[in-house]
Amino acid sequence: MKKILPKLSHLAILSLVLITPSSFAQLVNPISAATSISVSGVTPVAKAAATTAPTWVKVSPTAGGLSTGLNQAWMSPDVSSAWSSGYSGKGSTITSIDNFSTATSNLSTGNVGTGTFSLSHGAWTAGMSYMIAPNASLASQDYTTASGTLIPLAKTGLNVINASYAMYAAKTYTVANMNWSKEEQSLISYATNGNAIVAKAAGNDAVAIGAANAAGQIDFLNTALSTGKTQIFVGALTGNGTTTAKASMQTYSNTAGTNTLVQAHFLSVGVNSTQLGGLAGTSFAAPIVSGYAAILGSKFTTSTPTSITNQLLNTARTDTLNNYSAAVYGKGEASLSRALAPATIK
Repeated sequence: MKKILPKLSHLAILSLVLITPSSFAQLVNPISAATSISVSGVTPVAKAAATTAPTWVKVSPTAGGLSTGLNQAWMSPDVSSAWSSGYSGKGSTITSIDNFSTATSNLSTGNVGTGTFSLSHGAWTAGMSYMIAPNASLASQDYTTASGTLIPLAKTGLNVINASYAMYAAKTYTVANMNWSKEEQSLISYATNGNAIVAKAAGNDAVAIGAANAAGQIDFLNTALSTGKTQIFVGALTGNGTTTAKASMQTYSNTAGTNTLVQAHFLSVGVNSTQLGGLAGTSFAAPIVSGYAAILGSKFTTSTPTSITNQLLNTARTDTLNNYSAAVYGKGEASLSRALAPATIK
């Protein structure tokens, strides 16, 4: 784990880690109970224009629809079915909060069906969400350079935020001790108040969300999000499950645990490293759910982030999972086809 040490004014440090089995870390904001910040009152910041799609993603969506040939092996067949029905994310915006540095330590080699590349963690996560929902608008914010900035939201349509990273601190602390940056203030506030859907990678510590890992640290961003309205924690399965070939939780993936608030907001999707050219981790599960949410936003155009979040959660499957337990899988495996099935949602 590589750490970049900032200037410190406190002894206790909050570390920010990418959610991959081989993590790269950056130490960020000090923890101070005296300077903890309430995040309940953050006003959403409007954004003028989204960024363009990653240049390495060889997908060219058209107004007339998408070729089912663009569906990759790692994707659920539900994705191409959604495209065939005319739903591919149009009108939704996906904002990826990640590390987009091209430093060697932040590059991973993978192949998601468009060729083998060595790309930044952020490029992979943003690109995967775009491949699921290629008519969505994309935006990004690099937490290594913009943590002092509120995350902006699109003025119209559904806003989805992909957060494939963690913020660790020693288990002796509590959420009240966290001195969140403006970036995390807005992220937590948007989930708390239902301004945007936050797809949060569950983590790769093989523990329940909210529990300490082997190093005695807790991802307090998970903890802070657990009481919100529109957060979805995303675990990684061995593959896309079916009733005849059921999937299991990856051994590295964090699980829902016994906290019923977390269980009610926990989904899982397939992350098969062979199909992803070696990429592995819940980092690459979250953007799949981000893409699903954007697709729902392109159908249920007048629905709120809360309604779309609940639709994804309440239509999850348990019959495609080995030994289903809410403490492991939460609501179950995300099912795009079931979530899209009704004509309208409340």
